[in-house]
Amino acid sequence: MKGIRKSKIRGTQERPRLSVFRSLQNIYAQIIDDTTGKTLVAASSIVSKGYSGNSKAAREVGKTLAEKARALNISKVVFDRGKKAFHGRVKSLADGAREGGLIF
Repeated sequence: MKGIRKSKIRGTQERPRLSVFRSLQNIYAQIIDDTTGKTLVAASSIVSKGYSGNSKAAREVGKTLAEKARALNISKVVFDRGKKAFHGRVKSLADGAREGGLIF
């Protein structure tokens, strides 16, 4: 497997990248415009309501991120889960973002 590279996901101004980072205790998400290299919106479970590292917290982070993005007229994003599998907390965050109105 040495030498095989995965193509990188890039965000544009029309469709920025929703990047997800999951640690053992918290989950973080941010919407990034890769053409300018700026973070447009960010949310994490650190400031959530009593939850820390579970699926409820991830869903709330997704909803919060979607609300902030909709305030900036961002409706379409490219989902970047990193090297994490799309299940558990990562899937819950994605479901929360979709409930909040983001399209990906």
